[in-house]
Amino acid sequence: MKPGPATAGSNIRTTTGPMTETSDYLAMVCPGAGEPLRAERRPLTAPQGQELLARVLACAVCRTDLHVVDGELPEIPYPIVPGHQVVADVVATGPQSTLAVGQRIGVPWLAATCGECRYCRAGQENLCDHARFTGYQRDGGYAEYLVADSRYCLPLSAGLPPAETTPLLCAGLIGYRTLRMAGDAHRIGIYGFGSAAHLVTQVARRQGREILAFTRPGDGAAQDFARELGASWAGDSDQPAPAPLDAALIFAPVGALVPQALRQVRKGGQVVCGGIHMSDIPSFPYADLWGERQIRSVANLTRQDGREFMALAAEAGIETRITRYPLADANRALDDLRCGRLQGTAVLLP
Repeated sequence: MKPGPATAGSNIRTTTGPMTETSDYLAMVCPGAGEPLRAERRPLTAPQGQELLARVLACAVCRTDLHVVDGELPEIPYPIVPGHQVVADVVATGPQSTLAVGQRIGVPWLAATCGECRYCRAGQENLCDHARFTGYQRDGGYAEYLVADSRYCLPLSAGLPPAETTPLLCAGLIGYRTLRMAGDAHRIGIYGFGSAAHLVTQVARRQGREILAFTRPGDGAAQDFARELGASWAGDSDQPAPAPLDAALIFAPVGALVPQALRQVRKGGQVVCGGIHMSDIPSFPYADLWGERQIRSVANLTRQDGREFMALAAEAGIETRITRYPLADANRALDDLRCGRLQGTAVLLP
């Protein structure tokens, strides 16, 4: 059941916050697959149960948002508000909320799980068949306000700059999980040098690993950016690596990169695909896989990933490269991402 509009008698806990200052808010809504986002005024809704209502301070733009807008994910419940890298302040809570009014929070991709299946019980809630995701199956952060389940929000320090923190909540988390799947690999190739790559490069370099960056052919700006962040080599994705890789991390949603990367890793090496969607992987000879090479995928994230990575990011002093856009310019931000005109991450500001 969807929560109804907030009224004077609603069962909420709040201070003299936005619930009394406005009755509606701006949201950028995707009405259907392949359609541009449209601006809508929506009524504020009262959080119920373990939910909270939060005022969005900033929301980063992710390639997964493009997959939602383009209809490339299954069973998208249009109309939907995209956005799952959200920094916000709690302004109202339901009676069972685990967080309090006034707290700074991060709202990530994972929005809910069943908590009862074999995956949830085994600490693999990212694989829950009944999981729901922010900005995909639940309205996300391309808006001035959002309602979220408090149990799946990450408490953040109020001192963190909102816009610069947003990329950590997906690009950082997925990059971190992807890097972990590479085990103790030292020489790592990264294919697709965007939001996730620029963050995971900083983590890997701090850990003493070597990074080689593979970008769109001819993208000199991205290659310069990668070298600036500490990559020992940067070149076109169709070039061979200058030395065999221990592992390859693929963030670009291009299936043809999988066999290309596989040919660059040594025996026993891994190719880890870090995206939620990828074009079809073309056939390749078994000889390219032989030698105990592996192909792995990353599926979503867990709340434990969030706790670990945010602590690591604070300790490592990870810097995010962002480009700011007004919320109303969400379509332009998505188009800049689609066309490769960004270095780092686009961030929407209400």
